[in-house]
Amino acid sequence: MELEQILPKDIERRSFEIITKELGDRVLDPVNASVIKRVIHTTADFDYVQNLVFSREAVPLALKALREGTPIVTDTNMGMAGINKRALKKWGSEVYCFMSDEDVARAALEKGTTRAWAGVDKAAGLKEDCIFAIGNAPTALVRLYELVKEGRIKPRLIIAVPVGFVNVEAAKELILSLDVPYIVARGRKGGSNVAAAICNALLYQLPFPG
Repeated sequence: MELEQILPKDIERRSFEIITKELGDRVLDPVNASVIKRVIHTTADFDYVQNLVFSREAVPLALKALREGTPIVTDTNMGMAGINKRALKKWGSEVYCFMSDEDVARAALEKGTTRAWAGVDKAAGLKEDCIFAIGNAPTALVRLYELVKEGRIKPRLIIAVPVGFVNVEAAKELILSLDVPYIVARGRKGGSNVAAAICNALLYQLPFPG
């Protein structure tokens, strides 16, 4: 296989050309296509064509939330690092990760839960509803499910894409049962990079205001 001679600024464009070509005759929902393609771009895994599940109007509702400056809460510093802060700032938004906060660590220890669980509880204390981008911890999804069912929070979007083997699939299925906007990667695949990629795919659909 020969190396392509391509300028650094053209690598992403060329990558998406290859993705489109390799998708072949598979037809993507045009509303969700940019999210699916960016996840494939991040992972080189075409299984996400089948694995990503979108609730009705998930993408339009997410775009509306971002335009309104809705903050994003993620469960890993890696996920937080991967989200485009410049694009978020343009819409008056920001991204939080509470996993390293001392009060979250203390609450997890006192209650015998994970930090991800306690981090969701802290997010529930914010004064506004959030977008949750969960790429690592199924316990965060379980806690989100409980708080939604209790009527204590109403997320603008849940991105449920933890990777792993223990409780991952079952936790994702809980989110699929909720009456909130969601994007879920069914099965074992996912990760913080996938959560960040979905956030960025949404952000890149918005024009930079002003």
